[in-house]
Amino acid sequence: MIQKTELLAPAKDKKTAITAINSGCDAIYIGAQNFGARKKVPNSLEDIKEIVDYAHKFYVKVHVTVNTILTDDELIEAQKLIQKLYEIGVDAIIVQDMGIFKLAVEGKLPPIVLHASTQCDNRTLEKVKFFDDMGISRVILARELSLEKIKEICKNTNAEIETFIHGALCVSYSGQCYMSYYIGGRSANRGECAQACRKKYTLIDEKGNIIAKDKYLLSMKDFNASRHLKVLIDEGVKSFKIEGRLKDENYVKNVVAYYRCEIDKFASKTSSGQVFLDFEPDVRKSFNRGFTDYFLDGRKRCFNFESPKSLGEKLGKITKVGKDYFEIGGLEDKIAASQAVIRINSQDGLYFNGSGCLVNKVEGNKIYPNKMDGIVVGLEIYRNFDSKFEKQLENSKIKRQIGVKFSFKNGVLKVVDEDENSVNLTLPKGEKAKNPDKMKENFVTQLKKTGDSDFYVQDIKIIGEIPFMPLSQINEIRRNILDDLMNERLKNYKREFQKSLKYTKFPTVNLDYRANIHNKSAKEFYENCGCEICEMSAESGAFPTELMRTKHCLKFAFNKCKSPEKLFLIDEKGKKYPLKFDCKNCEMVVLAN
Repeated sequence: MIQKTELLAPAKDKKTAITAINSGCDAIYIGAQNFGARKKVPNSLEDIKEIVDYAHKFYVKVHVTVNTILTDDELIEAQKLIQKLYEIGVDAIIVQDMGIFKLAVEGKLPPIVLHASTQCDNRTLEKVKFFDDMGISRVILARELSLEKIKEICKNTNAEIETFIHGALCVSYSGQCYMSYYIGGRSANRGECAQACRKKYTLIDEKGNIIAKDKYLLSMKDFNASRHLKVLIDEGVKSFKIEGRLKDENYVKNVVAYYRCEIDKFASKTSSGQVFLDFEPDVRKSFNRGFTDYFLDGRKRCFNFESPKSLGEKLGKITKVGKDYFEIGGLEDKIAASQAVIRINSQDGLYFNGSGCLVNKVEGNKIYPNKMDGIVVGLEIYRNFDSKFEKQLENSKIKRQIGVKFSFKNGVLKVVDEDENSVNLTLPKGEKAKNPDKMKENFVTQLKKTGDSDFYVQDIKIIGEIPFMPLSQINEIRRNILDDLMNERLKNYKREFQKSLKYTKFPTVNLDYRANIHNKSAKEFYENCGCEICEMSAESGAFPTELMRTKHCLKFAFNKCKSPEKLFLIDEKGKKYPLKFDCKNCEMVVLAN
């Protein structure tokens, strides 16, 4: 039996959510008005209700992020919000704050499915087993885990396991970054991250010697785990998550369609419907900082120190520079050179060496940019904006439809969808058709005309003669029976419910600010799990000594793994941050000064 695996897509708003569903996702995750880790993209309950109603047509699930840490007053508001989300049909909520889990344990929440957010710092088997023993339905793993660690977790837990497979990477373990809050009071755990990791830094040693100057030393490439999908499926991962709740509609359309095609090679959907594409998805053409599979199968050079901007797809090297143009490729590779030029279009965006330009025109092998600054022979050129492809995405008529089969016998028309939902409709008795074969032909032709509806016809079987009826009547019959079928589908939608939760022993006893305890209920939750609370959250006033802990290591990046020298980061304002290296665990820590 082919395993079912969920493709989980991001959505910043209703329009993007509909696009993600049409592009083939099995579930979407989106923020509500408050308490989501992307404060810039709130959505009203009315919009979420429309998304739920559309998604459930295709048995697509809707997850809502309630994954910031909360004050005591906010926890009360979050409780009300969760009740409303349950009432409008939301399938699951994604949670970081233990105060919400306490409400669930005490039976003060509706039975909505709960997912432990990656913001809960889920990077050990012990942590995942804690949530599993508690009764949480799903745990979203940290991005830094290896294939072996993911396999170990899947093998030794019963909760569903969700992993990221694509998108931007936080350099810090999720939920453990305090740098944005420390620098400017904008807390990542409160949905206000200022992305300090995408800023320039200088790396120096204890003597003040400069190792790297004004580089993006904490900026990661983007995640792309597409080559590991089969292994992850075989290991038991239940959901593959695309990062990107701030991304635009074209990005979501392209990336979701790409992973739909890739996952379909190894697993079946958890939702319904066939996606009809009118473009060839290519993740290299959408925003990316270069790709890495991070630590899935060993330590890689997963960083891009030159720029936090989109890198795009590699085109080639500059071989000739004129007064106001340049050429890509050379005589030794005429085919590659000509193909690169053919692919480049007017208004494309090009990236090189931390900078870029726009293409004004292309003539033969000559590319005329809007500026020549920094363009020299030997420079590698990337395209980070493919104007033709973006236009194709924008004009795409991509659609998703549910397969149905019609059958007619003894005066009854029956329709069955791909999930075995079915309805019958007794046709009105009419006079016998003068030309039965032509009547049958007309009947079949009109049934097939599902157009832009939610259905497409896979098969039609007719036994017996069709009574005479005009085309308009056949069309009305088709519309009515398909409306009845959709109502039947929605009636039979299998909503999952959260089982009751219980307190269980937490794997760590003494908890400091890194537990992100921001309200009285979260504190009581941990105490009920056998913990002693040393201090509340950094946002409550505790001083964060570790600003971030990361698997990204600057000693590794600069080939200094065995060096005992002390290193420091200096930001653009001259502030100095000591670095600590936990070589046993292959981790780097950025410390407060």
